[in-house]
Amino acid sequence: MKQSHLSLRTAKTSEAPKLLTLIEANIEEGHLLPRKLDELKAHAMRFVVATRGRTIVGCAELAPLSPLVAEVRSLAVDRSERGSGAGTRVVDELRHRARRAGFEKLCAFTHAPAYFIKMGFSIVPHLWLREKVQTDCVNCPLFRQCGQYAMVVPLDATADTILPGGEAPILHREPAISLARYA
Repeated sequence: MKQSHLSLRTAKTSEAPKLLTLIEANIEEGHLLPRKLDELKAHAMRFVVATRGRTIVGCAELAPLSPLVAEVRSLAVDRSERGSGAGTRVVDELRHRARRAGFEKLCAFTHAPAYFIKMGFSIVPHLWLREKVQTDCVNCPLFRQCGQYAMVVPLDATADTILPGGEAPILHREPAISLARYA
């Protein structure tokens, strides 16, 4: 059992180097795309951080892609905290913030689709998220070869309803694409 309580809060600009360290550790494991320190400083206030005591153990950015779509970007959790629920709590907080900001959809691009499916996201074709493709993907050196899955969850009143067993209600979810197609 962990010694101190896990807390969530908005990151501070001064914490950009810590965010970069956490993100870079996940990049080395092949989970994330690179970020630059200047970019993290500029967008630090869009990050939610999970802290245990004074230590940042997880983070992710709520990145607006359009007036209707926001992205969970750079979700990173310290290796020692994996399985503690830190990442899920960060994504859940981003979902709440996105809804309060008026976004209709929250998306993520990931190498671990099962993780996001447990939180109610569905796999969709990349072109369903043109905002992301046009904003970031076309300029990425890994364009068309990154291997990431496009994931989306609608931000309506039922989006936060999680059923027993961690399943989201299917009633308002967008059509999913089978993982078997991409295996």
